[in-house]
Amino acid sequence: MHFALHLATVITAATGFCMGKFSGREYLEFPVWLTAVIIFYWLLFIINFVATMRPKLSTSPVYIWSWSTGLLFFLITFLEAHLWLLPYFNNNVVRDLTVQWKANGSMVGAWNMLIYGTSMYTMEQITGDKKIAYQRESFAFYFLSLTNLMFNWGHHTYVVPANPIIRQVAFGVSMSELVLLWHIIYTWKKNYEKSIPDVPYPLAYRFFKTADLWVFLNLALALAISVPYLNQYTHGTQITVAHAMGATIGINTILLLASAMYVVERKIGERAARSITWARELMSGSLLVFWLALITMGIIRGVGIRENAAFLDIAFRTRAFQALFSIAGTGLVVSTGLTVYHYTRAILRDDAEI
Repeated sequence: MHFALHLATVITAATGFCMGKFSGREYLEFPVWLTAVIIFYWLLFIINFVATMRPKLSTSPVYIWSWSTGLLFFLITFLEAHLWLLPYFNNNVVRDLTVQWKANGSMVGAWNMLIYGTSMYTMEQITGDKKIAYQRESFAFYFLSLTNLMFNWGHHTYVVPANPIIRQVAFGVSMSELVLLWHIIYTWKKNYEKSIPDVPYPLAYRFFKTADLWVFLNLALALAISVPYLNQYTHGTQITVAHAMGATIGINTILLLASAMYVVERKIGERAARSITWARELMSGSLLVFWLALITMGIIRGVGIRENAAFLDIAFRTRAFQALFSIAGTGLVVSTGLTVYHYTRAILRDDAEI
């Protein structure tokens, strides 16, 4: 029922958007009445998770903590994102914007918890090493992620005349991510010589390695736009979109593809494996061009805004990068579609061990 309602909601939201029937709120582009449906099926999701897993957090691995946190905080932040329906919030622009960005920023963090938990579980299954999900280091990074989920959103509100403590806390929390950045670099150097043929699931492994690169790139960008001086140039430009797309496609989508590939990799033939490898390389290359084009357009727009340039003049300056952005976007659609095609074909096979 949860899946059926979710699928129906996606189709209804997309149809409503094409027909011009949506709330008009950023990230909530669907008719307001669908909110009740989403809350209902998310509660079904939580019930299913608790009834199936029966989590005991005192003895559970870190990915159970991540899933539990993601389920709870998504529901909280989704409800919070709809506080604009109350006059107390929608009658005050500063209050409305602050709560909107707080809710949206934390909602992404909650979704990340679900995806990262899935990735940690998949990596445990691939390596067979169950100790990593219980290590102090794993839980330290979990609590760092949880802290960022609750407080990191503030860098979106630098331009809002709200309480300065919000911005100061957000900046401090954002800089704590330097620990994660250092760990990624250290781990990459440590595992640089690792041979892919020794890994039992090479396709899934390669997707994880690609996502690791995008965590590094996107985290570096996130840290940069968290600096208040730089934020005044970047906020509301294509650089914000680059950050969002780097996280959504470069990290989350590739991590989900890696986890999905683990499920069906043993049923994929050599020819399909070569096609998926080619698609992954095209995806990563296209996304890099896509991402850099957005950043370049954002820099041009940020400088143009500071110079009080006309919107049409800024658009004219970025026209070459808009074309590059479109070409790279096409490459992303083709590569992702090809990967999903092979995955779907494998999962629908009668003898697939799912």
